Amino acid sequence: MKSHRNTLVAAAATTALAAGLLLTQTGAGNAAPARADSAPSDIKTVSSGWSIPWGLSWLPDGSALITERDSFKLYKLTQSGTRTQVGTVPNVVTTGGEGGLMGLAVSPNWSSDHAIYLMHTASDGNRIARMTYDGSSLSGYKAIVTGIKKNKYHNGGRLKFGPDGYLYATTGEAQTPDLAQDKNSLNGKILRMTTDGKPAPGNPFGTLVYSYGHRNPQGITWDPQGRLWEAELGNSKYDELNLIESGKNYGWPVCEGECSTSGMTSPKRQWSVGDASPSGVTYADGALYMAALRGERLWRIPVDGTSAGTPKAYYTSSYGRLRTVETVPGENTLWLSTTNADNNGGEPDGADKVFEVGLK
Repeated sequence: MKSHRNTLVAAAATTALAAGLLLTQTGAGNAAPARADSAPSDIKTVSSGWSIPWGLSWLPDGSALITERDSFKLYKLTQSGTRTQVGTVPNVVTTGGEGGLMGLAVSPNWSSDHAIYLMHTASDGNRIARMTYDGSSLSGYKAIVTGIKKNKYHNGGRLKFGPDGYLYATTGEAQTPDLAQDKNSLNGKILRMTTDGKPAPGNPFGTLVYSYGHRNPQGITWDPQGRLWEAELGNSKYDELNLIESGKNYGWPVCEGECSTSGMTSPKRQWSVGDASPSGVTYADGALYMAALRGERLWRIPVDGTSAGTPKAYYTSSYGRLRTVETVPGENTLWLSTTNADNNGGEPDGADKVFEVGLK
């Protein structure tokens, strides 16, 4: 039954994509019609008192589920700012750095299956788990992908459903750069899978691996044409915005930024690590919006087909480290979160916020 259901989901999503639509969980869908001249305008606080909010995914009622990295807690946050603790995710451990409870993706069929997916650090490494959220409580933990190496840093962690109905995950190279080039390793990759954690049909190597050569990718989104874009933290020189294609090699650790090595793919845009260190990325109104940690700003990068235009920064140093940005379904707005209570931000627990950003 599950395999049959996955086939139906993928077929429905492919049909939607052909009609120019995207599923809500892609971070690109259900936004207002694209306007190439849009830009962030008003910003207001939706909710405060958070401690390292990391993953965010929308429910059909327009509220969001949000993870806290170090508390291992899952919350529901409404558009009006009402926050409710849903539960605590089991089997999560911290690494004393960037590990913990990270990415989150609500099933495209949540109304019928009540499934949510979480990426987190466990005692044996990083893993992807499926749980049931029935609208009031959290239950039924099941690990669907294990064997992803962990480290204090470089754990990746983003989860999203793509317009094809499959689940995508970003993994870091766990501070072991050579793993990014090892196609037999799950580290330093973008993974693509069914809702049971199996390799999605059409994956380039017959495994979970969709693309490789990544250092620490933490942001993925799709544009309205179904192209996959990825934001990646560099080492000491350049952070990257990549256009991801099946089976391609994105260079790390041979290249950081532009790459002339045969068989490796250069980024569409690159930044000094002091200006970016990106985490989340989303699509809205003809542009990608990329949240910057060390850079403490929101980047807007217009896109036209496979080209990425000149980036422009907003809110530089106004709100600290920006972790996650997602398009509000059906609205011309974004939600943007901080993680200033982490090791690099240096703020106390409860210092983080979720903002709403209007696009004019």
